[in-house]
Amino acid sequence: MKGTIIAAAAAALSGVEAAQLHHRHGHPMLAKKHAYGTGTGYEDECVCTTVVETSYGEPSLVGVSEYEHPAETTVIEEVAVIPTAAVETCPTPGTYTFPATTVTLTETTVVCGATSTSVSPGTHTIGGVTTVVETATTVVCPYATTSTDDSGVVTSIIETTTYVCPSAGTYTIAPVTTECVEETVIVVPIVESYTPGTYTRPEVVTTITETDVVVVCPYTVSPVPEAETTEAAEVPITTTEEEEAPATTTAAEEYQETTTEVEAAATSAATSGGSSSLGSGNDHWAMTYTPYTDDSLCKSQGQIDDDIAAIAGAGFTAVRVYSTDCSTLPYIGGACADNGLKIILGIFINGDGCSNSNPTVPEQISAIAEWAQWDMVDAIVVGNEAIYNGYCTASEIADLVSTCKSEFSGYSGPYTTAETLNIWELDSTSSVLCDALDVIGANIHPYFNAGVTASTAGTFVAGQLDIIDSICPGKTGINLECGWPSAGSCIGSACPGSDAQATAISDIREKAGDRTCFFSFTNDMWKDAGSCGCEQSWGCGSLF
Repeated sequence: MKGTIIAAAAAALSGVEAAQLHHRHGHPMLAKKHAYGTGTGYEDECVCTTVVETSYGEPSLVGVSEYEHPAETTVIEEVAVIPTAAVETCPTPGTYTFPATTVTLTETTVVCGATSTSVSPGTHTIGGVTTVVETATTVVCPYATTSTDDSGVVTSIIETTTYVCPSAGTYTIAPVTTECVEETVIVVPIVESYTPGTYTRPEVVTTITETDVVVVCPYTVSPVPEAETTEAAEVPITTTEEEEAPATTTAAEEYQETTTEVEAAATSAATSGGSSSLGSGNDHWAMTYTPYTDDSLCKSQGQIDDDIAAIAGAGFTAVRVYSTDCSTLPYIGGACADNGLKIILGIFINGDGCSNSNPTVPEQISAIAEWAQWDMVDAIVVGNEAIYNGYCTASEIADLVSTCKSEFSGYSGPYTTAETLNIWELDSTSSVLCDALDVIGANIHPYFNAGVTASTAGTFVAGQLDIIDSICPGKTGINLECGWPSAGSCIGSACPGSDAQATAISDIREKAGDRTCFFSFTNDMWKDAGSCGCEQSWGCGSLF
């Protein structure tokens, strides 16, 4: 959950450009639980004493960073109506609709935005505008700061300051000083520039399952030129008095953005677009399969043969497995070969970590390398929500994929990992994994989004795939896990049941079935029912 805090802090400043629509679900474990264990996600933790936030629209009370700036004269300018990403706060779980908005700029506009950076424990001076002068001079330049009214409401503004530079050198105007007790991510106001054009923010409908979630809705520009949103825009500086000297403006520090701009609506009524080497020509590509009996034992080879034959008879072209236990490779692999099915292999990662120090990881890699039936492998999925559960970092997943590539020398097909959309939208994920993976794998469960009904499940999935398609330029997404439970509790409008399951599966097949692994073949009675009462009830094989 630490990532949620960071996103909220950054999103509260209007320059953050990301669509962090969080659609999480309750499937952290998808292999035999008693074999691999469980783990927990991130915990909330406040580690920074200073947070600078911007509020557009309805203001909120926040803390104020204190710093001094050497302005001799100040002119406060009104913030223009500009297409910075809209920051919306969702205080309680539910379905929220944010209306479409259009902003037209007729001239270049300089506004207050935000950026973020990771800092180590200690006191840090960041932000501001840095100018380099070659002689004693006076400069006039705009800079981003905050203003607090009598009630404590903080608003980011642009101020223009006249600053006397007594000699040649480098001067930082209006930086922010903050103190942190441990490594964390902080945000600071910056100056941003937008070029003329028409900017559109589409209507966004999102379902929130947590409290106090911040949603950022970005604008897109049409027609070109596109909006230029920079971390520290070049701003005009006027020099006067002793000598007219050139002044160069740069960022006081360089920052790493923590979010990814996603140009897509949250939902789409059309069948998911994009092409991929994975998928099928019909409306049901693959079925997920785990070889466990109701009492958590391994199924026999005969039972597995019957199950895989039934999956093939239903018209599927591939079977997704999560690990190599219970003789998965010889039994399931052999049955797939006998029935003309491809197999989507999985390397399961638990709380013991991502590297060879976790004994189950090298065991699975060795088993796959020894099996080596590459001609029947559709894809290799390294990890199932391992980042979401806090078991791995994106870099560790990338390293593990590299290890697999070196061990599986005869395999030339695609590699991916399975994560939820909100994890893919983090820059810390996409910036690392886009180059490491061949396709973008997501687990998309409409049931865990309270505004989705069984009849709109496919529309929701197609919309999520549209977003996934935009995460890594040139690479398409696949839906590695998707279904609807036949029993359990309602989550808002999302209610389980046999009829609801049939309706949802039908809609998913129609809208996105050619890129979907349906979850799962039979009910998984070896699992706990979970807080939703639904975890055992996803079996949908009989509906095909």
